[in-house]
Amino acid sequence: MTDRVAIRRLPTGVPGLDQILGGGLPEFSFNVIAGAPGAGKTTLAQQLMFALAGPDRSALYFTVVGEPPLKMLRYQQQFTFFDVARVNESVRYVNLSQEVVNGTLEKLLGRIVQEVEAASPGVVIVDSFRTVAQAAERAQNGGDLDLQHFVQQLAVRLTGWEATTFLVGEYQPSEAEPNPVFTVADGLLWLVQSLDRNSMVRKMQVMKMRGQAPIPGLHTFRITGDGVHVFPRVIVGTEAKSRPAGAGAKRKPQERLSLGVKGLDDMLGGGIPAGYSVLLAGPSGSGKSVLASEFISEGARHDEPGIVAVFEKRPADHSQDGPSGHRFEQLVRAGKVGIIHSRPLDLSIDEMLHEIIEAIHRLKARRLVIDSLSGFELALAPTFREDFRESLYRMVAVLTGMGITMLMTAELEDSYMDLRFSPHGTAFLTDAIIMQRYVELKGQLQRVMAVVKVRGSAHSKDLRTFEITKKGIVMGETLGGYKGLLTGSPALIQSAPPETGDHKPRRRRG
Repeated sequence: MTDRVAIRRLPTGVPGLDQILGGGLPEFSFNVIAGAPGAGKTTLAQQLMFALAGPDRSALYFTVVGEPPLKMLRYQQQFTFFDVARVNESVRYVNLSQEVVNGTLEKLLGRIVQEVEAASPGVVIVDSFRTVAQAAERAQNGGDLDLQHFVQQLAVRLTGWEATTFLVGEYQPSEAEPNPVFTVADGLLWLVQSLDRNSMVRKMQVMKMRGQAPIPGLHTFRITGDGVHVFPRVIVGTEAKSRPAGAGAKRKPQERLSLGVKGLDDMLGGGIPAGYSVLLAGPSGSGKSVLASEFISEGARHDEPGIVAVFEKRPADHSQDGPSGHRFEQLVRAGKVGIIHSRPLDLSIDEMLHEIIEAIHRLKARRLVIDSLSGFELALAPTFREDFRESLYRMVAVLTGMGITMLMTAELEDSYMDLRFSPHGTAFLTDAIIMQRYVELKGQLQRVMAVVKVRGSAHSKDLRTFEITKKGIVMGETLGGYKGLLTGSPALIQSAPPETGDHKPRRRRG
């Protein structure tokens, strides 16, 4: 026998779920949706049913719970996927609670068989199947079916009737191995919700899916008014294979992008190489957001749309930063710049990356600013902060793999004792580092800037002053004569001109 049997994959209608399943749901498969109470099992099952059911594929939803189906439907109708007009047409609900309470598993199987034979549905859902298992444990009739036999008979009959089936049940992870339901199932989706401090985090795992390769690991998901939305866990390399139009696909390897600041471009060796990740580090008020806005605005002026992901300020506030605030607002209204504002305290990296990639495709963006890494980390749910560096690495790899040139700001406490570039130890993740800081010159605090590294490229090692003016950032003179400005002593550098002849800068006594 050389011909392979082709298995049709059905679209689930749940954003992100087809991707983690490995391309959709196998038709006529026998699946289990398991998890703790409140994890979202019933909502997911209902959403799947309304997506799969139609004129040529009806659905039967068996409720095996103590509460009447009307009560469940009252709450499910609040979701946008719920179509009241299809109830009792392509979607029908059947209550089996009496059979479970007063009958046996054999009678329950008979009732399900009767309903399925009469309706010939393409989708069958039993919710909650855990109630059936508990009834089997209470059964004292020695002639009754045991649970394993019941599940096997149900699976064989429903698959023979060409129905795609879902058993929904409240289970704990420790119950997975010895349970016959999970052994018989072709697919197993496990839903988890956890409370970490003030954050509620929901995760989904495809523990089993016969005949295809699902994405391994835990994937975060959110329940909104539209139902379940899954955010697949990022695996480095997958997104890089599918670049959005205009996002680096036609770039030359050595193409340089301007940051919009003439002197700084020169310090970088002609600008930032396309597709690089840049870390812009400095203390509060040093001008990081202003430079980030200049970087995005410069791209928009050269038909390179950009995205700004803001984690510390409202988007309206961010657009006002710097002297080019009005011009920046015009770019946003013209659709050349997109702003993403985070939902604080309960984000996951994968959810944020999903939103960024959607915006990149929508605007055909080439540039991205993340302002700032400190705010980004705080916006994550506490459970995701533990592996922030690993998650950030995956995100940077995916975005730069798409050809996006990204600039990330990081706030540092200004110190005159040491030289640091990131509070997260993430400087090694980036291709280039630009540092801003303050020094005291001529009795005043002065902003200075330096290029610390540009991977694979020559760059200036000068330390230069800069000012924020009505025209934007203006680079000043080189402070080559001021030794120790980067790693200086606790004493601030006092006013002195650059070295000429035997004249040397004076230090104020500590």
